[in-house]
Amino acid sequence: MRIFFSVGEPSGDLHGANLIRELQRRNSQVVCVGYGGPQMAAAGCELHADLTRLAVMWFLRVLLNLHHFIGLLWRADRYFGESRPDAVILIDYPGFNWWIARAAKKHGIPVFYYGVPQLWAWAGWRIKKMRRLVDHVLCKLPFEEAWYRQRGCHAVYVGHPFFDATSRHELDQSFLDRLQLDVAEPLVTILPGSRTQEVKGNLPAFLRTVTKVRRQVPRARFAIAAFSDAQAELAREMVDTSGEHVEVYAAKTPELIEASTCCMACSGSVSLELLAYEKPAVILYQVSAVALFAQQFFRTVQYITLVNLLACENAFPDKITVFDPDAPGAEKIPFPEYLTAGDKSAALAGHLTRWLTDVRARNERIEQLSDLSKRFAHRGASATAADYILSELGDATQAMSRRRTA
Repeated sequence: MRIFFSVGEPSGDLHGANLIRELQRRNSQVVCVGYGGPQMAAAGCELHADLTRLAVMWFLRVLLNLHHFIGLLWRADRYFGESRPDAVILIDYPGFNWWIARAAKKHGIPVFYYGVPQLWAWAGWRIKKMRRLVDHVLCKLPFEEAWYRQRGCHAVYVGHPFFDATSRHELDQSFLDRLQLDVAEPLVTILPGSRTQEVKGNLPAFLRTVTKVRRQVPRARFAIAAFSDAQAELAREMVDTSGEHVEVYAAKTPELIEASTCCMACSGSVSLELLAYEKPAVILYQVSAVALFAQQFFRTVQYITLVNLLACENAFPDKITVFDPDAPGAEKIPFPEYLTAGDKSAALAGHLTRWLTDVRARNERIEQLSDLSKRFAHRGASATAADYILSELGDATQAMSRRRTA
């Protein structure tokens, strides 16, 4: 059995690797090929190209890399025609993966979307494309299954693969011991994002926040969790420019979260990791004034943070507003979040200072996260998805054999 993967995000590379291991654990004859990243390659996927190197955002950057995407699409289309894989599995990366799905459908190859794009949040009009191009919608969040099914998609909830990754990660204890050497100095971990554009957009605001927190809590330490060595070097340059003292580490995100008293993070799947480790955190997503204005016409969910959507009673209210820490019920939202084109460093500093100086407030937030973690932070998504995919492919293979012998 041969399965083609198309994965373009660093986080998707991790989830793809875990899914490949589960597929091969169940069926040693499964051969995985396609587009992904280094973690999928380490799991046994035969990479035709490292698509994670093209994890780009915004329209202009896509245009600048358009020739690469066209070449990869042409290569996949030729492979589908010549090698006829049994299935195509897409993970996130919708801009490019829609085209991969279209090529697969042209050749009659079933398409599974594992970790579907969040159409319910920003692009509901694309549901027609999902219905037409994707045979199986594998949902990460519990409310997604009903949303997709109500709109005619064959959807199933398998759980969020991020919790598989966090549960399997073995922490570097010696590194943890060094971070926790002086427990009298609380650590604030900064998570500026996994994309270079996110680091450039969010880290300046986080560094301004560091300055404000230090005025109130001089003993506080700060550390940046960089996704890669290249991003760590970029972060160090930005830290030097700021004049603040902040340590920078690459590829040590779980350890830095575990060792922290609280965190500040860019909006993204890292909020699920913060939930798994039950760490109080404030969320920032810095955008342009144009993007902030445009989002009010496209966003259909109350919050931009996945954990906040899991916690709220109604993720799809009639009226969408930005988070207001002074609004009634704001204390029920686990992670204060700021989608902004302005400077919210004072607001971020206020939350962090409170958690650093008020043990009761910090423990109340930890207890809230613990309750939510017990409800949603369960491992097993990769195994459930693998069982589903192999079951569906087995049914399809048997049906095809019956047609051939009829």
